[in-house]
Amino acid sequence: MIALLTFSLIALGAYFIGSIPFGLLIARACGIDIREHGSRNIGATNVWRVLGKPWGLLTFFCDTAKGWVAVWLGFWVFSKMPGPLSGNSDPSLAGITAAVACVLGHNLPVWLRFKGGKGVATSLGVIVGLMPLASLIVFAIWGLVVKVSRYVSLASIIAALALPLVVAGLILNGRVHGWANFYFACAAAFSVVRRHRENIGRLRAGTENRLGQPKSQP
Repeated sequence: MIALLTFSLIALGAYFIGSIPFGLLIARACGIDIREHGSRNIGATNVWRVLGKPWGLLTFFCDTAKGWVAVWLGFWVFSKMPGPLSGNSDPSLAGITAAVACVLGHNLPVWLRFKGGKGVATSLGVIVGLMPLASLIVFAIWGLVVKVSRYVSLASIIAALALPLVVAGLILNGRVHGWANFYFACAAAFSVVRRHRENIGRLRAGTENRLGQPKSQP
């Protein structure tokens, strides 16, 4: 019972951390409501297009950092559980619980009527907390695709699809422990790709905006 309560507390805390809308807050500090400009998304890419590179990078950093903080909090709370209770549970489950809840909080924030971002930066943050090496590899893939194609959405989709493969390879090589991390990677990849459905349609039609290109108003 206490273990269930502890994991519920981890999930609740991580959800509220994830639901902090940094893109919206940063844009408001600049005097605009980001939901009324560009793609109307509160994520770093739209902030970058509307307000410029520095604010976009700040949003990306904050959204990534909250993912890492949520996972760290999950592990910390787990470490404070009494030995007989924590001894029967896999520590990675605490981190994964926090990771899932944090990404859900970013994608479906209660404060914004469950209309949040696409979860790319926050997913990177929770993966940094869970599997630092995997996050480094996936971020390198993302950066390479952005550099070559100038499509942030395409880079996010490819990086998301690569994540389960990278995690599986690291598990088989003993660099990551626990197949629960692989299942989480699959769920995270599905979530990111699903939230890019409109981008996929524009990529296929050749109408997707490249990084550095002004976003056309809907």
